[in-house]
Formats: sequence, C-alpha cells, structure tokens
Amino acid sequence: MAHDHVHPHAHERPSGSRGVLAFAFALTCAMLIVEAIGGWWSGSLALLADAAHMLVDAGALALAWAAAVFALRPADARRSFGYARMEVLAGFVNALVQVLLVAGIVYEAIRRLLAIESIHIESGVMLVVAVIGLLVNAVVLRSLHGHDHDNLNTAGARLHVFGDLLGSVATVLAALLVRYLGWEWADPVLSLLVSLLILRGAFMLLRRSTHILLEGVPEGLAPDEVRAALAGIGPDIAEVHHLHVWQLASGSRMATLHARLRDGGDAQQALIAIQRLLRERFSISHVTVQIESSDCLDPESGCRDSERD
Repeated sequence: MAHDHVHPHAHERPSGSRGVLAFAFALTCAMLIVEAIGGWWSGSLALLADAAHMLVDAGALALAWAAAVFALRPADARRSFGYARMEVLAGFVNALVQVLLVAGIVYEAIRRLLAIESIHIESGVMLVVAVIGLLVNAVVLRSLHGHDHDNLNTAGARLHVFGDLLGSVATVLAALLVRYLGWEWADPVLSLLVSLLILRGAFMLLRRSTHILLEGVPEGLAPDEVRAALAGIGPDIAEVHHLHVWQLASGSRMATLHARLRDGGDAQQALIAIQRLLRERFSISHVTVQIESSDCLDPESGCRDSERD
C-alpha cells in the first residue's frame, strides 16, 4: 500500500484585488454614513434601509479584503491549512446579522404603514441623498467589474454591491413618488422591497457558508462523476472508492480517495495522473491518495466488492 499527499499548497488567492476592495470598502462606508444621516434627517425609512443594506455590503467587502490578506498568512503548527476558513466563519455571522437587520426594517415599515398619516418625509433631502447613493454604488460596482473574475471573494462582493445598486434605484423611485405625487406610503413599501434584497443575499450567504462549514461537496461537482473520471484515466487504476470532496473555503477544493491498482500498475504514475485530472478538470489542488494494490484495506470506509471490476 502507498499513502501519498499530492498538494502544491495552492491556497493563495490573487492579491491584486486587495487595493480595489479597500477602495470599495472605504467608499461604501462613507456612503452608508451619509445615507444613515440623510435617512434620520429626512425621516425616510427607505434611506435607512438602504444604509443597512450598504452596511451589509461593507461587511462583505471587508470580508473579501480580509480573506485576501489572511490567505497570504502561512500555515503554522496549530493551523496546518492556514486561515482561509476565517472567510467562511465571518460570512456565516454576516448572514445572521443581515436577518436581524431585515427584521428591524420590516417591523418599522409595518409600523409606519399603520400610522401613515403621522409621517412626514423631507423628500428633497431624501432624493439628493438617494441619487448620491446610486452614483456611489455605480462607481463601486465599476471598480470591481473586470477585476479577478476567478476570485470568488471579489465575485461575491460584486453581487452584494449590485444588489445595493438595485436598492438605491428603489430608494430614488420612492423619493420621486413622495416628492412629486405625495405618496408617503411609497417610502415604507419600497423599504420592504429593499429588505427582501437583503434577505435574499442573507439566505444565499447563510446557505453557502453553512454548506462549506459542514464540508459539503462544492457546488458544480458530482462525486460519481469524479469517481468515474478517475477510474478511466489510465490502465494503472482499477477503481476508486472512499472518495470525499469538500472545500476549505471559497476556491479551495480538496479531496481524499482510495485508488486500487490493477496487477502490475505503477503507483507513481497513478498518483501523477490523479493529480493532473483533479487539478485540470475539477480545480481540486489538494489531494490525499491512498494507493491499494489488492483488496480494500479499510472495509468500513465504504468500499464494497460490488464496486470493483
């Protein structure tokens, strides 16, 4: 039996995005403060909801930046895989915070709808701040566009900012309806729409982070497909069993497996072929392989006689 690790330790992520993420974070933080003050001054719940949405986006941008920085830290004796999973833990907490924000916005929106006659909104202030927020979100989205398309952190940040851009459009629309049609109810109603954007993002982030923390199979991968591809890569490998595929963090796919060789099979060549296939076809760069030349040595692992050729 041979037991080998095939992993070039390619956990590092592109670092070129750190500067643009820091810029986007700073601009988003500045704008959320402006929107929070503008919402308090004008009495607009839509502005406050959009500020809450931008707070969530600021957290996502900070998360993406921190992940890019932490990815540069080397592994140590206590954390042999490094610090990449900090991204997932922070994302999980971020999602829970988003749910609390939505609950607060929905409560206040319903309270205002039930007492709509007592609400007064400074529509001029609301409109100016909303338009500025829309422009800032467009600038932030533009700064992230076309940058590190393969970096899932940056892609996730772009998704957050795009959702915030839609929220700003809704806030501008609410301001126009209040100013020119006198529809005070448009402010809490469109606040509810913004809260739905936040909740959708929270659900997606919570589902994804929980799946990674539970070491689920990465999205887009099917273990049976990986197993079939490995079994057919060359004459040295008879079959593959005890296959596990998971993610350490976004973009860090890992796998362990047992590979049974045919009679006379070359273990070194089998390892090279497994490494190449998993890296090039399935983007799995960290692989632990147990080579078996005869019967399965770990029957409790799930390999069965019926799985063999």
